[in-house]
Amino acid sequence: MIVRMWRGSAVIGSDAQAYESHVTGKVFPGVLALSGNLGARLLKRRIDDRIEFLAVTYWSSLEAVKAFAGDDIGLAVVEPAAHAVLAEFDDFVTHYEVAYGAGPAGTN
Repeated sequence: MIVRMWRGSAVIGSDAQAYESHVTGKVFPGVLALSGNLGARLLKRRIDDRIEFLAVTYWSSLEAVKAFAGDDIGLAVVEPAAHAVLAEFDDFVTHYEVAYGAGPAGTN
């Protein structure tokens, strides 16, 4: 299993709420429908006047990631709606191969 992680942040308030709604209402439902996607999580934490988000998706293989992200899987896929409300975000994505996993991954 491959874990794909990306980070961005938005100012607390309407921007942070808009980003969270966009990801959970539009982006993740589309990602979850893709062949090879095994799940998605959006993590968040407050840092001063911002909310930092960590988007984590799970994939069956690097080929499945490529089908979503294109040939350069290290580049972030950031939609215009996210650009509009994020104060900052990474242009890159980090991938890890799962070496070990146990127990339930969690629920919404």
